[in-house]
Amino acid sequence: MEQQNKAHRAVRKKSQKKTTQNNGQNAKAFAVAAPRRLEREARRTRDINEKRFHVPMVDRTPEEPPPVIVAVVGPPGTGKTTLIKSLVRRYTKHTLSDIKGPVTVVSGKRRRLTFIECANDLSSMIDIAKIADLILLMIDGNFGFEMETMEFLNILAPHGFPRILGVATHLDLFKSPATLRASKKRLKHRLWTEVYKGAKLFYLSGVMNGRYPDREILNLARFISVMKFRPLKWRNEHSYLLADRVVDITHPAEIERNAKIDRKITLYGYVHGTPLPAHNARVHVPGIGDLTISNIERLPDPCPTPYQEKKEVEEGKIKRRKRLDDRLKVIYAPMSDVGGVLIDKDAVYIDVGHRSFVEGEEKGVGERLVVGLQNAQTTLGEGPAGIRLFSNTEALNEIKPDDDEKDNIHKGDSGRREMRHGRVITRDHYGDDSDGEVDDDAEEDEDGDYDDAEAEEEAYSQSMRSRLLDDSMSSRLADEDDIAFADSDSDLADHDDDGDDDDDDGNMRWKSNLADRALKDYKRRKWDIGKLLYLDNIAPEEVIKRWKNEELSSSAEDGEEEDIENDVSDPENSHADNGDDFFEKRTNSAILLVDAEVVDRTIPVYDDAYLKDKWGDSSPSLTSLKTRFVTRQFDDSEGNEINPSGFDSDGEEFGDFEDLETGEAITGTTTDEHEQEDIVGEQEAKDGQEMSYDKERQANARKKEKLRLRFEEEEEQEDDGLGEDDPEKKLYDTWHDAQKAKIAKQLEINKAEFDEMDPVTRERVEGYRAGQYVRIVVDNIPYEFTEKFDPKFPVIIGSLLASEDRLGFVQVRIKRHRWHKKILKSNDPLIFSLGWRRFQSLPIYTTSDSRTRNRMLKYTPEHLHCTGTFYGPLIAPNTGFCAVQSVANGAATGAFRIAATGIVLDVDQSVQIVKKLKLVGTPYKIFKNTAFIQGMFNSALEVAKFEGATIKTVSGIRGQIKRALSKPEGHFRATLEDKILMSDIVILRAWYPIQPRKLYNPVTSLLLSEKTEWQGMRLTGELRHEKGLSVPQLKDSDYTKIERPVRRFNPLRVPKTIRSELPFKSQIAMMNPQQKVSYLQKRAVVVGGTEKKKREMMQKVMTLRNEQVRKRQEKKQERKAVYQKKIAENEDKRKERERRDKKEFFQRQSQKRNAGTQGGGGKRHRGGDD
Repeated sequence: MEQQNKAHRAVRKKSQKKTTQNNGQNAKAFAVAAPRRLEREARRTRDINEKRFHVPMVDRTPEEPPPVIVAVVGPPGTGKTTLIKSLVRRYTKHTLSDIKGPVTVVSGKRRRLTFIECANDLSSMIDIAKIADLILLMIDGNFGFEMETMEFLNILAPHGFPRILGVATHLDLFKSPATLRASKKRLKHRLWTEVYKGAKLFYLSGVMNGRYPDREILNLARFISVMKFRPLKWRNEHSYLLADRVVDITHPAEIERNAKIDRKITLYGYVHGTPLPAHNARVHVPGIGDLTISNIERLPDPCPTPYQEKKEVEEGKIKRRKRLDDRLKVIYAPMSDVGGVLIDKDAVYIDVGHRSFVEGEEKGVGERLVVGLQNAQTTLGEGPAGIRLFSNTEALNEIKPDDDEKDNIHKGDSGRREMRHGRVITRDHYGDDSDGEVDDDAEEDEDGDYDDAEAEEEAYSQSMRSRLLDDSMSSRLADEDDIAFADSDSDLADHDDDGDDDDDDGNMRWKSNLADRALKDYKRRKWDIGKLLYLDNIAPEEVIKRWKNEELSSSAEDGEEEDIENDVSDPENSHADNGDDFFEKRTNSAILLVDAEVVDRTIPVYDDAYLKDKWGDSSPSLTSLKTRFVTRQFDDSEGNEINPSGFDSDGEEFGDFEDLETGEAITGTTTDEHEQEDIVGEQEAKDGQEMSYDKERQANARKKEKLRLRFEEEEEQEDDGLGEDDPEKKLYDTWHDAQKAKIAKQLEINKAEFDEMDPVTRERVEGYRAGQYVRIVVDNIPYEFTEKFDPKFPVIIGSLLASEDRLGFVQVRIKRHRWHKKILKSNDPLIFSLGWRRFQSLPIYTTSDSRTRNRMLKYTPEHLHCTGTFYGPLIAPNTGFCAVQSVANGAATGAFRIAATGIVLDVDQSVQIVKKLKLVGTPYKIFKNTAFIQGMFNSALEVAKFEGATIKTVSGIRGQIKRALSKPEGHFRATLEDKILMSDIVILRAWYPIQPRKLYNPVTSLLLSEKTEWQGMRLTGELRHEKGLSVPQLKDSDYTKIERPVRRFNPLRVPKTIRSELPFKSQIAMMNPQQKVSYLQKRAVVVGGTEKKKREMMQKVMTLRNEQVRKRQEKKQERKAVYQKKIAENEDKRKERERRDKKEFFQRQSQKRNAGTQGGGGKRHRGGDD
């Protein structure tokens, strides 16, 4: 039997209406399911995109950037030194035994790293926070975050907050993996709370062979090598360098004379930030003070990068390098004595590793002389006078003259009487065959005889002049206005005057053809066009010839070139031969020689005839000067302007011309719209006299409206910072992108301009760029800096802007740190870290009362910002700072030391701060609304200052001060709203101006032997506590018992006339005193017999009950005493047990730490670092 299945339901056809809806747009199908959630997501996406934007800053990173400063910071015992050793070993294959000062290594083809360890004191932390590009924050994983770590993070916040990498150490002390994971998670989240969410935290386990494991160090090194750094605002506006070498170049003789003399110091380092000025730059060295650079110069880079190979790879000379070879892994740490090479200004010092000259092991005469000089106890001229020619002879203190010398002495021939003159080579002395004489009266004796030595020297020099150069070369040298001096006698000649030079032709070969070779060298000389343009003794034609290195004039070839110095002033004697003088004075100046009889030599005497000839209407000087300016020429007849450029006279800027590319003919254009508007405005102004007043106002309004529209158009064109025709303007849609494009474009323009200069000129104009290794010479450094120098503390040189070198009052917004326990008080000393400086000052805290006055506050408010004013260097607004009360480690109490943070609001030389002042007085005479007040002022002059001031009584009655009374002194008359009482107190609320104290005390910690114990001004309470003095008690300040007498007020008395007219409800009920004794007062209560017995019975019962209660309380107290004794014994046992358990716990922890030091580090101690 076949199964009969039920037929399927027929397919229902869609209606025509639904088909029509499907073909159209269904709004419901595309609606948002959760509009509020979509709104939140869109807002969050927008916020994330906006957070990526920063204020556009100029990227001053040069092509060869300076080393990245990596600071390793952490509490003592966290492994800072071990980490630096491990990283240096990873980068350079060097093992450092002792780390002192900065250590620079090459980490990549274009990146260098400078490692520096931060000491455990506030001064070093503050200095490192200002220059470090990357912070390696060391954290003891077994102990957790410590106070020093939190202090350093809060120091970083106001100074820019560079990149931070957390490094957790001592993780090998955890025995349980679960405890280790929990500790890592806890440290990571705590670091995210203090830095930012997602901050990187590296974990370093145990120490092997004195270093951390290679794999962990490799991961950390790779992360450092790829990090990018954004320039911070303060560092992007100032130049600074970290000194990696300090040398004292003071003359030893001056130190011998005075050991405390100010020293001359040279500092070496890489320039960071902006270019460092090349001349007289003002800098600040934290720990020393403000200084002026006396000399600065660039040195070869002691730690170069392999970037140069990249260019060779592009040229195809060498194969591309996949990694750095060992020979390219350079390290430079002069303070740590690593590398053995020191580069100085004029020398390179190489450490050979052993002593070259040892006393007692000399190998020759030269070594004995060197050892003898090293062992010299005195300098030249300080020992006993005299000279010893041989070792076995006596010292000669005086040379006895011979008979001939005695005769010469008696004749007056005592030798040279003045300084020797340099031997000069000029045209005048060898152009003539006759011997020249020195025209100097001081060269002659009274008898007319010359000194024999001078005469011989003069004859010798004259003979040599004739042999050196011919007349052609002499005329050329005269044109240069230079004087050629011989460096020594050997430079001129090496033979006698008789001219026997044929003995050794080989030795004299270099003297042959001197004139021709000198002329060729002179022709090949490269002239500086910038200097030639401003020489006033050279004609413009000669400037062009010298700049193009063309052949000299024919007169120079014939040896008869015209003397440039004499061609203007004395044309007749321009070819004269003045062979009588060594030096020739320039006579082309219009200033005449002043006669010796003229008293006032400050006013020059001019030659009027010469000036008239030189600057006349037809003079060539004036004609050549006119061609340098663009001027208008006018027709003398009508005063119309002559168009020198060939423009059409009808106002067309350009004539008809044809475009050569398109062939289109273009006619000249007339004046533009703006010029037409100007012409219309001028015409309206001319007709203004004939206009009425209303028409003139309308014309002025139209003119102003046109100017306003023109200015608005110009502003719209300049809003984006790019030109109207700039193609880059269409590429950027937002203001942020346009600003970045503007900055990049300006950088390209500056770079192209500086690249055209030679290196010397560029350094003078731009300064020493970032990345260059420089040598800085600074004078007047206190001797304590070199005597007590410690390389473990950083030496920073920060440049100062022009405004930062002045002192004044600085207004800041300051807030006490929430972790600092003590509240801050006005006029208490505070140490500020502002800019490069660390200084102590006395701040005054104020608040603004409705923006009308700055009212002084005695203390900083709780959890609120306030305004502070102190005396210090003027720093630009929006600069962050932090403040501490003391930087000495000895003053640390274990509490948080960062007292306050804030930013600079304004800088000003003066500031207005007022303090509330209440003056109190009492009335002694009252006349209705007038009263005489006493006790408020001391003199009539004080009253006169406050005439018209508002006064007020305690009861609220207001008044005004009128005039001072003649007698007694200080009393005044006042009027009030109502009559006051004799018991009222009158108060005058005034504001007293105060001025902050001018205290600027720089922190000179680098001048101390104990650099962590600098102390400045201290509080009076600290001094009393140190010296054991008690606080002086004033008699008026003693607390006494206050006795206030009870005041009795008189009853209210209403007159009868008024009382009778009062309504019934308001009438006063007056009761007369009672005259008779009432019935209740007369009645007495007499106790009967039964009542008396009852009372006696109740008294006995209560007595028995009270006795029972007393006995019960005594027994209860006895039981309580036993119980309390038992509880006290149990408490003592509990405390003893806890003390024993705590002791055992710390013993176990100590054993764990001692076990961790087997690898070469990791022991935690407070005395110093690992």
